[in-house]
Amino acid sequence: MGKASRFDWISASLRVSSGLIFLFIYLPMIVVVVYSFNGNAVNSFPIQTWSTKWYSVMLEDSALLVSLKNSVLVALAGTGIGLILGIPAAFVVDRFRFPGKIVFERIVLLPMILPGIITGVAMMSVFVMMRVELSLITILIGHGTFLIAVVMTQVYARLKRLDRAIEEASLDLGATRLKTFFYVTLPNIKTAVIGATLLSFTLSIDEIAVSYFLTGRELTLPVQIWAMLRRGITPEVNAISTLIFLFSMVMIVIVTRLNREVD
Repeated sequence: MGKASRFDWISASLRVSSGLIFLFIYLPMIVVVVYSFNGNAVNSFPIQTWSTKWYSVMLEDSALLVSLKNSVLVALAGTGIGLILGIPAAFVVDRFRFPGKIVFERIVLLPMILPGIITGVAMMSVFVMMRVELSLITILIGHGTFLIAVVMTQVYARLKRLDRAIEEASLDLGATRLKTFFYVTLPNIKTAVIGATLLSFTLSIDEIAVSYFLTGRELTLPVQIWAMLRRGITPEVNAISTLIFLFSMVMIVIVTRLNREVD
């Protein structure tokens, strides 16, 4: 009886702690979502009138929509760079031995570990030194550096768990290396590739530190929102933030489910 009572107390404490942690993490975002339906222009609680008009205002804000288009373009191209360079890098690290391999494995993670502000300042200094005008291209290069590391780590982790015996069986049965890759290897790592693609796209859409230092006249969505916040929190910012939050949540759920299916 005593043990049962102590076990219940511990379970209840863990549930309360978990609830408080989730509340601490997501309460600010919940406030933004609630205020996005505030009918008044001033954020105040309790809310007097509920409305979706700020979503209509958001859709009529040309600067906001242009920045959203820029963010999507950078995210698509940056994800492409990450896939084109990250997947081969994962195969090289997994399949080959070469001098400095361990050092390479650590260094390639550096863009993910370093604070974005350091990466942004460093890359801005290089572009200025090379007399390259800051634009969406420079933002794309900045995003590509850390997205390569994102894709590589995701695919490399999957390759390490791949049973090499099925590839060897395919080769023993007469399949070429190219056929073995497309009919055996790729189907077994496709969830990691898809997950890395979605994760890269989401990270690029949300990224602000690197974009802030590398942006020129054309702004991405996070930088545009930051510029709008300097003039005060406007209701349409709450609306676009809510949509980004929902988009990120959907992407995270999909990536999590893909990784769970592999496990």
